[in-house]
Amino acid sequence: MKPALTLLMLLLCFPAPGKAAGKDEGPTSTVNFVVIKDNNGKPVRNAAVVMHEVDDHGKQAKGGLELKTDAEGKANFEGFPYGKMRVQVLATGFQTFGADYEVDQPSMDITIRMKRPAGQYSIYEEHANDKTPPAPDPNAKPQ
Repeated sequence: MKPALTLLMLLLCFPAPGKAAGKDEGPTSTVNFVVIKDNNGKPVRNAAVVMHEVDDHGKQAKGGLELKTDAEGKANFEGFPYGKMRVQVLATGFQTFGADYEVDQPSMDITIRMKRPAGQYSIYEEHANDKTPPAPDPNAKPQ
């Protein structure tokens, strides 16, 4: 009897998450993601899709939720609250994607096109498009 009473007291002292902060459990949405390659439209498997709630000032909430795409590049989540959502997608061999979305429908479909990284510019390589004049010849006679 004593353990049951202790458990009841703990439940009364610590309400369920979300209720403790006094948040209203408003409407929620099912968010469906499809992650594809930008160059050919093929699915990106095992990409990490990270979702964060965003407040009215543009600050993302602590924590967040990470999903992984399946072999068809799909991931979904049921129960995301209406409001702003920040999405980041990370996948090996692709640029990191990031965007904010307004969740205002019972179901949302979001397609994300992942791009390959652009080539890097090095000052130590010859570049065909550089228009730098050749260095003057130190042995040339003055004109």
